[in-house]
Amino acid sequence: MAKAIEVRDDLEMTIGRALLGKHGARRGSVRQQVHDGDTVFVEAAGNIGIRFLSIDTPEVSFRIPGSTRFVSISSDNWKAFLNQPFAREYEAFSIELPDLLRMHLESATGEDCAANHYRHARAAEAELEKMITADMEEMMQDTETFGFFLAFAFEVMDAYGRFLCYINRNQPNRFEPTPRPETYNERMLSGGWACPYFIWPNLNPWKKLDRIEDAVPKPGEAGKEAKKSASLTAARNAVVDARQHHRGIFDATEPLQLEPFELRMLARRSPPERWLIDLSSNNDELINPLEYPSVPHSEDRLWIPNHFVPLFVEKGWKKRLIRQDL
Repeated sequence: MAKAIEVRDDLEMTIGRALLGKHGARRGSVRQQVHDGDTVFVEAAGNIGIRFLSIDTPEVSFRIPGSTRFVSISSDNWKAFLNQPFAREYEAFSIELPDLLRMHLESATGEDCAANHYRHARAAEAELEKMITADMEEMMQDTETFGFFLAFAFEVMDAYGRFLCYINRNQPNRFEPTPRPETYNERMLSGGWACPYFIWPNLNPWKKLDRIEDAVPKPGEAGKEAKKSASLTAARNAVVDARQHHRGIFDATEPLQLEPFELRMLARRSPPERWLIDLSSNNDELINPLEYPSVPHSEDRLWIPNHFVPLFVEKGWKKRLIRQDL
């Protein structure tokens, strides 16, 4: 089935398709579905993707450098690219990467990088399928009746037309038929199947505030605020526990070499743009995107979208200059 919302590069816009919404069991009439002069109720005509907030799993496929086509990470092309991502045959990065970042990426790539990434991607995919299937059985439902519950944060949709949310099985009664489990986002983290990818303000305690200005933590207090959130603390502790017990991407014999956002960054030939805050400290610094490896554990990184950085600076945060001695 076609996507209800999709990015069309040829049109340089994101487009969507919809039908008149349902009225009871049947499709409603124009009269029933027009609410007023600027509102009409519709039903999406096609599938809508959901991107899980706060996690990032290895890529099964992605656009190979120099092409708009998605190619399996298991392919020989990806094997060659991730073996030497800075080879002359590939397009140069949009800016020159600092030596320390380039060294970090070179150490994470190599001959077995593509196979390593693909293995972890398939494992994460299989685990999510297993979770959803188990939930379907638990709810005594099938593919026609099983549904999802979506919880949105500050951003509702990304640039690719996907919903951004926390997702779980749709279970109105939290105790029946069995106690409601954690969201798939949280379960994937706990099992070690996903990397944490905490992007402000789409997580507690910041997503609850009415005004975006009020969601900016005070300089030097982001770490303290993070600890006040039971859900964020639990998510961070779950990652630490998965690492200590060598689950999933932290497998003792073959851990994930390249983080998913790093693979995308190498493929796009464009460095990261989000600044970040180190939640393990309580300083007032915004760390330059090119220095993200200075925060070694991904559960300690709070990513700040570039367009929000001026708001942080206005509130007293300081943009850290690139350090050459890290």
